[in-house]
Amino acid sequence: MTAQDVTFVADEVIAEAREQTGFSEFGEPPYREGLEVLLETYDRNVRDPEGRQRCRQRVVTQLATRLKCENAFRTIPEYADEEITAPIFVTGLPRSGTSALLNLLVSAPENRGLLQWEVQFPDPWPGSKPGEEDPRYPYLAKALEASRDSEFAKIHYIDADTPEECVLLHAYAFTGVQLGFEIMLEPWRSWLLQQDLVPMYAYQKRQMQMLSWRSPGGQWMLKAPAHMWGIDAILEVFPDARFIWCHRDPQKVVPSINSMNKVVMGMYAGDHSHLDAGEIGRAVMDWYAMSLEKGLAMRDRLPPELFVDCSQAEFVDDPMGVVQKVYDAFGMALSEDTRAALQAHVDDNPKGKHGKHEYDLAAYGLTSELIAQRFAFYTGDPRWPISD
Repeated sequence: MTAQDVTFVADEVIAEAREQTGFSEFGEPPYREGLEVLLETYDRNVRDPEGRQRCRQRVVTQLATRLKCENAFRTIPEYADEEITAPIFVTGLPRSGTSALLNLLVSAPENRGLLQWEVQFPDPWPGSKPGEEDPRYPYLAKALEASRDSEFAKIHYIDADTPEECVLLHAYAFTGVQLGFEIMLEPWRSWLLQQDLVPMYAYQKRQMQMLSWRSPGGQWMLKAPAHMWGIDAILEVFPDARFIWCHRDPQKVVPSINSMNKVVMGMYAGDHSHLDAGEIGRAVMDWYAMSLEKGLAMRDRLPPELFVDCSQAEFVDDPMGVVQKVYDAFGMALSEDTRAALQAHVDDNPKGKHGKHEYDLAAYGLTSELIAQRFAFYTGDPRWPISD
């Protein structure tokens, strides 16, 4: 197989997804423009034949999943009766403790996360009833168990029941940050920066309603650094949303997220040595600086009581104290049963449990001076707890 053997033609991948599922309706929001830009991004930037095949298959799977979800929306109309009340969104720079904090919060019996198996299979199994185990679940759990020793697991540990980022649902809307490395590449990067994010979050809400119908739960807790781009869109779709904002020194964040980006890119795109590592590294730095600029500017226009701030260091030193701060700020009762569940999670998940993540700043064409200059607007603002 050569690179030329793997094509990225929209009509072809659409036909393949329709043939695979037997469904034809993709529903709302519109997907075709985003699909074509995503395909062009892979076609232009991915040269490794196996990587091209993986990226193409990923798109077919996205389309097929969206077709199955749309069929579920049509055939299970009662999902629309599910209420999503006052969801809490965890955001902030990546590698700032957002995943660890969300995992802890979701360990409380009254809280509900967006779980890894759910973002992989948001479409209900045909004929299944609320609360029933999805027959695809054990296969995914086994596959993730087999990947425990991977480099990715050292950076971002997951299993079938780990709370996952909302961006994996956004991908089915054919917008958003996708896997994270696409936003460093053209034309996806420039296209995404021009998009209205309200339709994407409206699609997420429908998905959450269907997931609530399938697996009834409590308080929704969600997370993604990408939410910094969409604070206003989130509040348009979820007017009673609240936010937890995690902070960390960008000198630690930028090389860490570059390292993760490189691993994910290798997993999907394969050999990408033809791309300039320095250009990618600086694009990563600038993307997250822009995310902060956008999100903090939106935040300045909103009531401060919508937000709780914590630093990565604060969470590491006193995770239960951070939880108490969140519960107090949002008027949530912290029962003894909840406190015991949270403490059990803390005891069972010490820092570094899944391996140490190593990285080298210079490998990404960056210096500490460049990072300091780009994030001066953030590190120089005394409002934000960024100590590490």
